[in-house]
Amino acid sequence: MQATELGRPHARDGAHARPLTGNDYKTLSLAALGGALEFYDFIIFVFFAPAIGQLFFPQSIPDWLRQLQTFGIFAAGYLARPLGGIIMAHFGDLLGRKRMFTLSVLLMSLPTLMMGMLPTYASIGIMAPVLLLLFRVMQGAAVGGEVPGAWVFVSEHVPQRHVGYACGTLTAGLTAGILLGSLVASAVNRHFAAAEIADFAWRIPFLLGGVFGLFSVYLRRWLHETPVFAEMKQRKSLAAEIPLKAVLRDHGRAVIVSMLLTWMLSAAIVVVILMTPTLLQKQFHIAPAQALFANSVATLCLTIGCVLAGSLAGRFGAGRTIFVGCVGLGISYYVLFQQLAVDSAMLVPLYAIAGLFVGVIGAVPFVMVNAFPPVVRFSGISFSYNVAYAVFGGLTPIVVSLMLKSNPMAPAFYVGALCVIGALTACCVKKDAAQ
Repeated sequence: MQATELGRPHARDGAHARPLTGNDYKTLSLAALGGALEFYDFIIFVFFAPAIGQLFFPQSIPDWLRQLQTFGIFAAGYLARPLGGIIMAHFGDLLGRKRMFTLSVLLMSLPTLMMGMLPTYASIGIMAPVLLLLFRVMQGAAVGGEVPGAWVFVSEHVPQRHVGYACGTLTAGLTAGILLGSLVASAVNRHFAAAEIADFAWRIPFLLGGVFGLFSVYLRRWLHETPVFAEMKQRKSLAAEIPLKAVLRDHGRAVIVSMLLTWMLSAAIVVVILMTPTLLQKQFHIAPAQALFANSVATLCLTIGCVLAGSLAGRFGAGRTIFVGCVGLGISYYVLFQQLAVDSAMLVPLYAIAGLFVGVIGAVPFVMVNAFPPVVRFSGISFSYNVAYAVFGGLTPIVVSLMLKSNPMAPAFYVGALCVIGALTACCVKKDAAQ
């Protein structure tokens, strides 16, 4: 009972019905902006995967193996997320949300800066991919604490009836980091020739990312601890045992539902948004600039879709929102691949529609926030989200790359299968989202 009361600290005085204030919007804006800058650091790698593959691996290996190894290093960032996320969540539940929320940005910006200055295989041999892997793992550990921490942070700041909107807005901020990465990658490809990109220009986005990250550390100085955690601390009702132990013992159903939704989320982001620009270039022979422009439009639509999905989840229920979004995503991405096999003229509008439906992920954190009580909320979300993303999101690029060797429609089939899983899981989250 105490956890439930703490989960809705405003319910006793009617403040749960109040509108969002200027301070609420300030918190949402700073959190979303900081998340965007950090997520930019994490995903910029994938936009330059072809160049990185050429520079950090021997020229003698087959192209498919080079692509597989490059995406393998990209996946390592996801595999490192659980450790960083679980540790940060542990201290976030015991010491405070804000401290971990700020630390994650610092731990992201430093390796990003180092990646931008890293010598290539031609200069230092095998140490080049080894160091690249090390820095990627450091990035993964940082983002493992950032994403769950951001969802918890904003949801505990706003009135209960606005949690869906807050989660959707924060997720939109994270995806805006992908858009920023896509725009920077487009600018680099537009202003530099392929030889110049391979020579030095690929480093520019990483160096910018390091600076962006340090700037976001400064921004988060202006944020305050969440009212929910402050109240738990005042009442001395923080976790009396290791938070993760309580999660695994008492909240198994919430963990399973959260993991299944994260699997769907990972397919939507990793395949539809992050891998597709490279697939467009290699599979359909679309120019890099055109592929990245289409990706920018799709990611913009994704950002809008996240806010819409979060708002609809708060108003009509997460189950309905996720079900409809999954069906729309599966169909739209399949149509995109079918059409591109015939003609690329409809690339931008079809990719934009698919991107809008990817926005269904904005409803996922709303389910997770309501599935775990505040005393273990950070740990519950972090464990479920990061472990699932490590297993499913991390291995997705490798699985899809291997599937592509035998079926050119593999990305669409993979996304479609995960949309079915997401839609079925949506039938089980109505009660969780309404608690």
